[in-house]
Amino acid sequence: MRIITAGPAELEAVVPLFDAYRRFYGQPSDPEGAARFLEGLMARGESVILLACQEDPPEALGFTQLYPGYSSVSMKRLWTLNDLYVRPEARGRGAAALLLEAAERLARESGAKGLQLETAPDNLTAQRLYERMGYVRDEAYCHYFRSTIGD
Repeated sequence: MRIITAGPAELEAVVPLFDAYRRFYGQPSDPEGAARFLEGLMARGESVILLACQEDPPEALGFTQLYPGYSSVSMKRLWTLNDLYVRPEARGRGAAALLLEAAERLARESGAKGLQLETAPDNLTAQRLYERMGYVRDEAYCHYFRSTIGD
């Protein structure tokens, strides 16, 4: 298994994974919308998508998507690991850990302060993986969200 940085040539392999990820979080399937969304992000350089690929036969097993951001307090870049998904039939083979390691490498190489991520409170499998990989649950800050006003 290898991890590659996905570009326009890999869009076709990423779309079904991204669509499955969205369905996991209760969204309706929308492969066409997913393709437009991801293609736009790639074209504008607004995210980095890492893809876990099986060599033989060649097959995309999972992905993670990272968004760049900044910490004003530390005056450093940080990355938000927004999406992480591995196909159910490919789980347990180390793809998620390899994707996290590749994300950490990207953060180090870009001089980032670190990586931040969040997951659903009931996604205990992901939480165990993150904690095993050295991520620490944030108990110091309260996170808030407000949907777009007027929608």
